[in-house]
Amino acid sequence: MSTRRSRSRPNTTSRIAVRAAGGALRVFLVLTALFWLLPTLGLLISSFLSPTELNRGGWWQALTAPSRLTAGNYERLLANETITGSLLSTASIAVPATLLVLTLGALAGYAFAWLEFPGRDWLFLLVVGLLVVPVQVALIPVSELFGSIGLFETTAGVVLFHTAFGLPFAVFLLRNFFAEIPRELLEAARLDGAGELRLFARVVLPLGGPAIASLGIFQFLWVWNDMLVALVFADSKHPPVTVALQQQVRQFGNNIDVLAPGAFLSMVVPLVVFFAFQRQFTSGVMAGAVK
Repeated sequence: MSTRRSRSRPNTTSRIAVRAAGGALRVFLVLTALFWLLPTLGLLISSFLSPTELNRGGWWQALTAPSRLTAGNYERLLANETITGSLLSTASIAVPATLLVLTLGALAGYAFAWLEFPGRDWLFLLVVGLLVVPVQVALIPVSELFGSIGLFETTAGVVLFHTAFGLPFAVFLLRNFFAEIPRELLEAARLDGAGELRLFARVVLPLGGPAIASLGIFQFLWVWNDMLVALVFADSKHPPVTVALQQQVRQFGNNIDVLAPGAFLSMVVPLVVFFAFQRQFTSGVMAGAVK
């Protein structure tokens, strides 16, 4: 009996220690998340404060006096044709650039993973090498190229630039994911008479859905939040939202009544995209970790 009691006590103590450690870890993670979201909360509250209220003190004053909040900033923002037009311009760049990267990256990833052709390994090494090429290196030569063919300061030029620099990572990610598909599954589909395109559409794409969704989220967020490429190649008359907000600072100084709601509104779309594909994103990350 004494032996059983002595054995049960350490087990009970260890369980309590594990639960306490888990509880402390959860508290730490929650506090870290709240601290990380604090700037976003400040931006949200600032977008509902008038410039006069902001000049009196920080955004935290609204926590004790919610009556100071107003939707007037958003009314003026929606009346600002530059900001509203820039959101449409950003969408017209981000959506095609994301779809092109996903389509071409999936096709190339499947080819590198399961098709035999001369120089396949060397071409894949070249794609991997392109991952280390910074965007800044290509700004001047691509500007000259786009200027000579009439794509400078056009939406198509910005889309092509983002597609070109997004493809290496897309091919690398999807090739590694597609290569983990069991060969027996593909061979069984071929024995049933499926061609390569049908095999790609009916077997590979459904299995690679989580990885493709994760890639789409990353690509969309990168293009939506980009400012450097948009500042160089986009149409100056119809700039994306990042450039439009930067122009508001340059023209009107600390124009917080436009900048705060504009910046928060530009954050809403990426957040909606992320939460809409959150399940696929988590599945893709977990699948990549297991593999």
